[in-house]
Amino acid sequence: MPPPDAAPPLNLEWSGYTDVGRFRQNNEDAFLALAFDGTDVRYLGKTGAASQQDNDFVFAVSDGMGGAAAGEFASKITVEKVTRLLPRSFRQGATGMAAGFNDVLLELFSEVHRALLYLGQSYEECAGMGATLSLGWMTPGWFYFGHVGDSRIYYLPASGGAKQVTADHTRPGWLRRRGEINEREARNHPAKNILQQTLGARNQFLDPQIGAVGVEPGDRFLICSDGLVDGLWDHRIEELLVTDPVETLAQRLVTEAVEASGRDNVTAVVVSAQA
Repeated sequence: MPPPDAAPPLNLEWSGYTDVGRFRQNNEDAFLALAFDGTDVRYLGKTGAASQQDNDFVFAVSDGMGGAAAGEFASKITVEKVTRLLPRSFRQGATGMAAGFNDVLLELFSEVHRALLYLGQSYEECAGMGATLSLGWMTPGWFYFGHVGDSRIYYLPASGGAKQVTADHTRPGWLRRRGEINEREARNHPAKNILQQTLGARNQFLDPQIGAVGVEPGDRFLICSDGLVDGLWDHRIEELLVTDPVETLAQRLVTEAVEASGRDNVTAVVVSAQA
């Protein structure tokens, strides 16, 4: 991980929004927005702005499964692990002794996975409980991300051209990455809701996708649950990322997705970096 002074701190603006959708009774989605330094973690509001001068930031979306409490459990467990692991990494980075971001995020995902498995094995009402998790850790110059499942992270550079940086852990996601099917065929594929990887849910094999994107002023990121993608095509997501103000963008994305589909819970977190 580069030292904290490797890139100038930027100003971040974010918004997050979630909706139960038009047909479900419970919202199993959850999103997180946190700021942390070497000692403390603090929860951020659904919308806000702050400088990277003294803090790193984490934004995440988790889609629970296996019961109405799954999303809530996943988010609480994730917050607890982030609270313990990432401030330690911030302190180490400040002294030039940081473990790589890859190791930190792998440890984070592994601990969430083990915690969900333990709950599923220990409590009958949690049997089979699992969750997706797409998480972005923003530090000056970099957006580090970890991902398991079919929630997504999109990256819109200041120069334009939004792209999905995470891989859907489904068969149609794999087929689309190979160029064997297109976006429409992936959305209509009979196996689109069968996850090949999750946190918990009796899944013993975990291989999270870990990556990094260099951040420049004007870049935007979207983290969303699969309910958003069920309602909006990629080209519409890009249109809104380009044109709408960040303060209202998450709600606009979610509202349009619910109106277009609404068969699932829908969640979005949008983050913008400015000089």
